[in-house]
Amino acid sequence: MTDEKSHPHVGPLTDSQRTRLDFARRDFEYARSEDLAQLGEPGLILLVEKLRNRLDDMLNLIDEVTAEPPTSRA
Repeated sequence: MTDEKSHPHVGPLTDSQRTRLDFARRDFEYARSEDLAQLGEPGLILLVEKLRNRLDDMLNLIDEVTAEPPTSRA
């Protein structure tokens, strides 16, 4: 069970961030629905590489969204 109150409040995502999230979700759903035994070695390597890149992008997106806002100097 997760404690939703422990997560920092995150503002709305930008259009670009929503698009990146949507692409990652689609790639993940595609990978889950694919018969991995039928892909063959080259196809499996490409799928794993695509998912690795998406994971990296999602981790970067999390950093973007949860980063502290820059403080202005007076």
